[in-house]
Amino acid sequence: MLNIAFTGGGTGGHIYPGLAVAAQLKKLLTGREYRLFWIGSSAGMDRSLVENAGIEFFGVPSGKLRRYFSLRTIIDFFKVAGGFFAARKILKKNKTVFLFSKGGFVSVPPCVAAASLKIPVFTHESDYSPGLATRINSRFVKQTGRIFTAYEDTARFFNEKIRDRITVSGNPVREDFRFADSAKGKKFLGIEEDSHLNQQFKQTPRILLILGGSQGAKEINDLVRESLDELIKIYTVVHQTGPNLNWDIPESEKYKPFPYIKEKMPHVMAAAELVMGRSGAGIWEWAVLGKPMLLIPLRGSGTRGDQIENARFFENAKAARVLLPQGGSGDKIDVKELISAVNEIAHNDKKRSAMAAASAKIGEKDGAQIIAQILFNNIAGNGGGVY
Repeated sequence: MLNIAFTGGGTGGHIYPGLAVAAQLKKLLTGREYRLFWIGSSAGMDRSLVENAGIEFFGVPSGKLRRYFSLRTIIDFFKVAGGFFAARKILKKNKTVFLFSKGGFVSVPPCVAAASLKIPVFTHESDYSPGLATRINSRFVKQTGRIFTAYEDTARFFNEKIRDRITVSGNPVREDFRFADSAKGKKFLGIEEDSHLNQQFKQTPRILLILGGSQGAKEINDLVRESLDELIKIYTVVHQTGPNLNWDIPESEKYKPFPYIKEKMPHVMAAAELVMGRSGAGIWEWAVLGKPMLLIPLRGSGTRGDQIENARFFENAKAARVLLPQGGSGDKIDVKELISAVNEIAHNDKKRSAMAAASAKIGEKDGAQIIAQILFNNIAGNGGGVY
């Protein structure tokens, strides 16, 4: 029996890519006796997302890693220590072949625990520059493991001594996005080819998909509220608002708000002409579908600037337009600039097509398949045994 462990969590951006790798690895292991399990946070969304994907879940204590001192640091130190001992017990009891980490603070104790048991550690970084968790986890990646990165330039952020262990894989994306159907997306949205809306405007409605993550984004929601009258002159606006929308939803055939779009998201995205939102790991799902992007990076004192770096990469590749405030990271984005950017892309077919092609070029690399194949090869190279 091959017992294979995954870890990571805290956000969907740390879980969904890991689930994409797990799905590809399962295909490669067809006909072999194996068991996949996931070590994640005992609190939060991790368990439900993993178990819904049919993977066994073990919860461990999880504390936040901080670069600054806080009274919470003392409490979280004991949580991290508890996470290490809990993860070590799980890994040892299950005679784990290897551990694959998708990042997040919860992944650090399992990676340290695996290294202490001489279990190979594999880890993936989604952002342009590695976060603190990946920087720590990379120290426990020995010659039998690998560090996977989404971006070519990310290697330069790591110590030269471990760069020979780095593989540029791109970001793992769920297979549902690679086989998404725009017709199914329009049907879900109630936008049919023979709909009243289509007859009224004498053309297939153009869709602008606006995303703020599963929890929404107040900044993006506020921008939508202030610009909506202009946006719906061109687009049917599909808006993932999050659960805590702070304004009354206007009634309009051309505005379709949803607290959260789950299983149908790949199809809805496939139906969209333009996608707007943050610039975390999820933008690689947009790239797989070749979508032009309007990016509003998360920024300010609570972040390390990773979303700005991600956004700039896509902008330099000519796949995206990035909106940032003129007066500094804490300032508001000008609504007029947002409207102008949408109009510029919407009314310039040549520019929009070029952005779509550039986006699709980035999305060509199948990160989930690349990583799964290397993990599988590692099993085969070891004779399928336990380390």
